[in-house]
Amino acid sequence: MAAAPEIVEPWEALLARGRADERLVHESLVPPRPGRAAPMPRELHHEVTAALGRVGIGALHTHQRDALFAAMDGPMIVTTGTASGKSLCFNLPTLQMLHVDPRARALYLYPTKALAQDQARALAALRLEKLRPAIYDGDTPQIERRAIRRSANVVLTNPDMLHVGILPNHAAWGDFLANLAVVVVDEAHVYRGVFGSHVGNVLRRLRRIAAAYGTEPRFLLASATVANPLELAERLTGLDDITLVDEDGAPSAQRRIAMWNPPLLDETLGARASALSEAADLFADLVAAGARTICFMKSRKGVEIIMRSASARLRQGGHEDLVDRIAPYRAGYTAYQRRELEQRLTRGELRGVVATDALELGIDIGELDAAICVTFPGTVASLRQMWGRAGRRGRGLAVYIAGEDALDQFFCRHPDEFLERPVEAAILDHENDQIHAAHLLCAAHEGPLAPGDAEVLGPNWHEHAERLVGEGLLIERRGKFQLRAPEDFPAARVPLRSASTDIFTMIDAVNGEVIGTMEAARAFNTAHDGAVYLHMGRAYEVEQLDLHDRRALLAPFDGDWFTQPRRETMTSIERLIERRETMGVTLTFGNVIVTDLVVGYQRKSLVDHETIDFHSLDLPETAFTTQALWYELDDAVLGPDAFSDRLLGALHAAEHSQIAVLPLLAMCDRWDIGGLSTNAHPQTGRPTIFIYDGHPGGVGITRQGYRKFERLVRDAHRLVSECRCKHGCPSCIQSPKCGNLNEPLSKGGSAALMRRMLDTP
Repeated sequence: MAAAPEIVEPWEALLARGRADERLVHESLVPPRPGRAAPMPRELHHEVTAALGRVGIGALHTHQRDALFAAMDGPMIVTTGTASGKSLCFNLPTLQMLHVDPRARALYLYPTKALAQDQARALAALRLEKLRPAIYDGDTPQIERRAIRRSANVVLTNPDMLHVGILPNHAAWGDFLANLAVVVVDEAHVYRGVFGSHVGNVLRRLRRIAAAYGTEPRFLLASATVANPLELAERLTGLDDITLVDEDGAPSAQRRIAMWNPPLLDETLGARASALSEAADLFADLVAAGARTICFMKSRKGVEIIMRSASARLRQGGHEDLVDRIAPYRAGYTAYQRRELEQRLTRGELRGVVATDALELGIDIGELDAAICVTFPGTVASLRQMWGRAGRRGRGLAVYIAGEDALDQFFCRHPDEFLERPVEAAILDHENDQIHAAHLLCAAHEGPLAPGDAEVLGPNWHEHAERLVGEGLLIERRGKFQLRAPEDFPAARVPLRSASTDIFTMIDAVNGEVIGTMEAARAFNTAHDGAVYLHMGRAYEVEQLDLHDRRALLAPFDGDWFTQPRRETMTSIERLIERRETMGVTLTFGNVIVTDLVVGYQRKSLVDHETIDFHSLDLPETAFTTQALWYELDDAVLGPDAFSDRLLGALHAAEHSQIAVLPLLAMCDRWDIGGLSTNAHPQTGRPTIFIYDGHPGGVGITRQGYRKFERLVRDAHRLVSECRCKHGCPSCIQSPKCGNLNEPLSKGGSAALMRRMLDTP
């Protein structure tokens, strides 16, 4: 009998080239996994079973069956892989409830509008007579909103609309809330950090208002894999006794993993070829070879650059016809543009798409052959979500293209450890002082705060409420707290994706259009007079940062430089919470006051990053209280550097490297973290390194670093000591956000310092 012909995948030639020029630093094969099926449960309403049959579903995966039964008993969270059918895990119990109780209502929450649109299409496809889904978000025409409130029994929205549009106007939603039976929170892993801390408060406010209308809805959550799914669900909802469903019964495709490192151009400086250029070449080559491909890039500007370069490469290669079959997808498009792109993807009209992480989430975009991730997306969990998109016809290619950033190069040196690394914990803190107090004002607008609210709002609400009375924002009458100004609308002042309520408006000075908002502390750093500011892929120069009217006036910019602020930062220890001795240092977790002053900015050339000039600024200082870890070093650990000029550079470089690897322990970005190193802190009297949460009040990032400090130091030491540069580069100790413009830094000193820490019991 003749042997079966060998399958030649469209990416084989591309991988062969990568092996030949050593760009392909690692490849492995993930074998396929068979699925585990379960018969359709007899308990499921016959109309629901028939509807599933109409869309080709005659059996369930085992985790879908388990989720159905878990949801019938109480709150539930399901965490399974990409394309495992998580939507059915909450749709089945919801549909069951709607058919058992015709008055029942359900609320579906999604972090993006595109996800809500996708789920609405999937529900409509079932053609169930008793199912009346509707989207209620910022794009919903005013003329349709009243009808949706009155007749829809599944309302799909987002936390922002729930926060500012539904809860403050709950009287208009009275009938819906009085029959609210199910609340679905999809893509729950997205709700972490500041955003998650806000959403945790919004969901508690929803429970409080639902209780006022006599209902206690069941919460059903779905998430990508995280290290702490039950803790995440409990912190988001305030509920306990949540059931976890995490045994994935869906089949998975065979997947080839390829790690791609652009070539080193200057070993001394650690400079590498552009990851964006490499991505454009790979993307264009895969599309030309017939592979349906998605390319993920974190920044909007990066998406546009890859798209433009890939189009040029296709034209040069004689594939002009394919240029119209690739498209970018990112935030900032109109609702019509987004819908059109999503429909073209679903219909298979597009051969390739370059997207931000907006498409990382569970939107159905049809079957894909290959998924490319350009630079580390921030978490291992996100990377696996992106890679999980690849696998049409039972086989797929998943590519990771490294940048010159510290984590990217760290992973390229340790690919096996990277691929086997456990996913991170999702961290949030709904009782963050600033965030919690802001939502108490919102809750007071929705109804007076009373002693019974402790069960939902948490035990500390009364203390916060009394502080708000002292600030003149609440008044207390007969044991209840209400707004001092009843006409106030506090929800409008609380953006869910920021910890601060001090907001600057960004205005295009040419046409007067408001293009966005920014919290004050960030505005001083990135929107000061003369700053080059990027928004939705466009470059602007800040003409004026108006401190009085809290606005920044921007003009279009096409120069060949970028700007980098210089800051002076101070930390003051406010409170010690935990302390321990480890690795020859005194390690502490607690609260600090961070004072930040932007004193000026450099202009640097886009071509070679050389400094052009320096401009001084006169801006007010900002101060906020946050969580931090800090450690004091004794002379034994400091070694010969203890009294040398190199000490501050060693401390500074160690701080940078530890901030660079902290995202490996917590689902965060290095921009969520700040740091300070000093050879003599006034309160400790010792050389001290501080690492702090970059958001007022803190959200638990550095607490995770405190708990896993030994691993943090170990990873940082490997990052620095294994880098091939001579004096320090972006792949090890240089930071793109350093307020001291990466001065002074000592690569050798930091490696020696952390080595002595690791050698100390």
